[in-house]
Amino acid sequence: MKSKTKVATATAPRSRYADLKQMLDERRAVIEAEVQGKMRDVRAEGIWGGKQSEVFDAVESSEADIQDDIEFALIQMKSETLNKINNALNRLEQGDYGNCFDCGDEIAENRLRALPFAVRCKDCEEAREVAQQRERQDCRQHSRQRQGDQGRLFGVEQRVAAREVLHQHALLAHAVEHAGPRPLGPGHPGEQ
Repeated sequence: MKSKTKVATATAPRSRYADLKQMLDERRAVIEAEVQGKMRDVRAEGIWGGKQSEVFDAVESSEADIQDDIEFALIQMKSETLNKINNALNRLEQGDYGNCFDCGDEIAENRLRALPFAVRCKDCEEAREVAQQRERQDCRQHSRQRQGDQGRLFGVEQRVAAREVLHQHALLAHAVEHAGPRPLGPGHPGEQ
């Protein structure tokens, strides 16, 4: 098991964090510019992608919708990355940057250079991913079992309902067979 060593920013080499802070600031500036540019483009194009005078057929309309969805997803992903970068910069200012959330050990510099907003060391992130994958598999298996159980229950319910209907028909047939003709009541149109 890993030791619970926490390396404060003040005791760590300042150049490491200065370089990483500069990298985070640069990435933030680039992503902010991209997001703002995309949002300006969307506003300028309006709802119909800037082609308000054109008439779309179903295929063109579908393709435009797909393209809009992709653009929106890209903006959303960049916004999420921007939030992670801002959180990393806040942790840097607080002296918590570069330490694993789970074990507290220092995150390797190569990992931080590749993913400057990383919050876990490689080992803890791998363990987390394995646990998430196992949880997803368990959920899928549980879902399949439930569907199978529901299918079996539905089949049982159908058989019970069918038996009940047959039983009601048999009772009705028996009652009609043994009741004979009924006299018509007073005021019935068939009465003379």
